[in-house]
Amino acid sequence: MTDREPLLKPGYNCWRIEHASQASVIIDADDYFKAARAAMMKARTQIVLVGWDFDARIRFGGDADDGGPERVGSFVSWLVRRTPGLQVHILRWDTGAIKTLFHAQTLIRLVRWIRDPQIHLRLDAHHPPAGSHHQKVVVIDDDVAFCGGIDMTVDRWDTRDHADDEPRRLEPDGAAYGPWHDATTMLQGPVAKALGDMCRLRWAASGGAAMQPVQNATDCWPEHVSPDFTDVQVGISLTVPEMAKQASRHEIEALYVDLIARTKRLFYAESQYFASRRVAEAIGKRLAEPDGPEFVIVHPTTAEGWLEPIAMDSARARLVEALREKDPHGRLRLYHPFTCGGKPIYVHAKVTVIDDEVLRVGSSNFNNRSLRLDTECDVVIDAAQDGNADERATIAGLRNGLLAEHLGSTPEVVAAMIAETGSIIATIERLRNDGRSLRPYEEPDLDGVRTWLADNKILDPEGPGEMFEALSARRALLENLRPHLHRSDGRLSKTRVSVAAMGIGVGLAAGMFFLGRQRPGSR
Repeated sequence: MTDREPLLKPGYNCWRIEHASQASVIIDADDYFKAARAAMMKARTQIVLVGWDFDARIRFGGDADDGGPERVGSFVSWLVRRTPGLQVHILRWDTGAIKTLFHAQTLIRLVRWIRDPQIHLRLDAHHPPAGSHHQKVVVIDDDVAFCGGIDMTVDRWDTRDHADDEPRRLEPDGAAYGPWHDATTMLQGPVAKALGDMCRLRWAASGGAAMQPVQNATDCWPEHVSPDFTDVQVGISLTVPEMAKQASRHEIEALYVDLIARTKRLFYAESQYFASRRVAEAIGKRLAEPDGPEFVIVHPTTAEGWLEPIAMDSARARLVEALREKDPHGRLRLYHPFTCGGKPIYVHAKVTVIDDEVLRVGSSNFNNRSLRLDTECDVVIDAAQDGNADERATIAGLRNGLLAEHLGSTPEVVAAMIAETGSIIATIERLRNDGRSLRPYEEPDLDGVRTWLADNKILDPEGPGEMFEALSARRALLENLRPHLHRSDGRLSKTRVSVAAMGIGVGLAAGMFFLGRQRPGSR
């Protein structure tokens, strides 16, 4: 038993707490696509797919012998023909859809879906300017739900081996892409219905006709998947941006701050980005403690695309530089995973484990957009929650499995070394090698333009309001971490590039950044 008070508080750091009869953490899209396909095969009434991106051209990637087509779009059409009465609702972010809608195969599939009375497709424009719908949720008959970081789109499929030469890691046009690490969850029971409720609210807010919950759902859990958890309470945390006639929800922001404050010894996270002012400030407070916890963050070497690195990589460099000044005990480490052959593995997973006590998996990253501007959905299992006290070993085992994957080791070796050292950092440093391993993050040298863009969060604003706020009124990225570099009245410091000299260039860069975010795979 744990002596901790439960972490989750509905209305503050979570939306709802619901029971899951079974739950599993699914690592990488090979297993996710197989599980999602198997669960969808069991659907009888309603499938809802909510995503940042959805590409009908991709293959599920497995070798399922279920009689259906391999490509996702053809499979959905085949599934509704096979199952009279089944209704499939697909909701995706409208801006991100612009580019993929013009693929010939996609247009043909869309025409077929429009004619199909059992398939309903909507492009969701209900978001602030420059914001996105970033949730990745699939709900099947309100019985099984998937919630995490994996979209059913291009460049996502990979196995946990992350092989250097993987012949199946191909885009629809046959082009190869690099190793990709990701994570999601599969949940059964009332928590799945709750996620269905959230999706139905999203559908209605987008202008779609009301969808009804599923009555008398059948068992849709895939037989080949063994659950990690049974009979647990699961929290659902959301980010919902403020809009006209829509109240904001900042539960994920509060959750992150509470997770950092709650950690006793070990904070382990995987995130696509490390650019959040609030997350960094919360970590900075703990690093200053003489007996505080250690923080390990696994993330990609660089963000994807050509403009996102300017925003995310630059902010990461500035935050890490400031945090190292506040880390006299050396308890913060950032690492990148690499393949056996030395290729960087792109980290798209959004996972947090604190101690052996709390597990969070979802769509949100450690960046400002995820906390205030975009729409996000995370799920949380807290061992201090009533009924969850026996899940500590499972939570620790999932963390150790992730570390073993990245280090080319085994969960047993990782667990033994953490028990011996009491430290994730020491464990990683002992197991690191020249092959499949983790490598330390090294701060780059930033020029004046990148420093100014990062410090003023030009391309990673903290919500809709800051998008249109004067820079003189905007809270700087490092205002609390390095207050000696900022004037007390909040104006730009002398070290920044002048707005007058850069205004036109920054405006163009920001506009191009938001257009560039339409590229599938960048988020």
